[in-house]
Amino acid sequence: MKDRDAAVLYSGGKDSTYAIEMLRNLGFKVSCLITMVSENSYSYMLHTSNIQTAELCARALEIPIVLGYTKGEKESELSDIKNTIVEARKEFGFTHLGSGGLCSEYQKSRLDKIAKDIGLFPEAPLWGVDQAKYISELLDRGYNFILTSVSAAGLDDNWLGRSIDKQAVRELLSLSSRYRFNPALEGGEGETMVLDCPLYPRNHVEIVEATKKWNGYEGTLEISKARLVRKDSKYFDQEIPVSH
Repeated sequence: MKDRDAAVLYSGGKDSTYAIEMLRNLGFKVSCLITMVSENSYSYMLHTSNIQTAELCARALEIPIVLGYTKGEKESELSDIKNTIVEARKEFGFTHLGSGGLCSEYQKSRLDKIAKDIGLFPEAPLWGVDQAKYISELLDRGYNFILTSVSAAGLDDNWLGRSIDKQAVRELLSLSSRYRFNPALEGGEGETMVLDCPLYPRNHVEIVEATKKWNGYEGTLEISKARLVRKDSKYFDQEIPVSH
């Protein structure tokens, strides 16, 4: 095993993607990504909205990805996460486990325990960041991401699929102050998908087909087809149907 090799728990969202950048800046090599696919859309531990697109985002990152599967049942899903990490380590030999947690003690304490139980060093490079400044920093660093789910008072279906630009950040900060949710959406108020960022060396992600699902107070953008597009031309890879 290599002392500075890390696996990162990855969803295709802003936090796990930025964690990759931060770990690299700290001198780690990110040897693989680990994505858990949950049958439970209300998992306590896992990003679930459009998790099937994580493979496409991993292709854009050009980092190998390992998929694990779970029913998403509280606590028992921890065993599935642990077993997937153990299997990934057999192939990639990493010594550190990275994650994109910002402030969830529930998630961090459990991931720290999993890592320590199997002899890995947990790494959470975004832990404790100022969430309002963090969202603006992502834009300044060239991250293009959208909301794929919302479930907080003040966020309606107009946010689904919306690209987060500076105007959207101002609105989010205002709404988070008024309705008292986390401005970076860490508390499950929303989930994101990174379409482009400096870590995507050759291709960005383009959504081809998607449908909004809204039940009156929460909803998701269900992506049915997406593709990679070359940054230096209009060439694109074949469209990738996304199964749910």
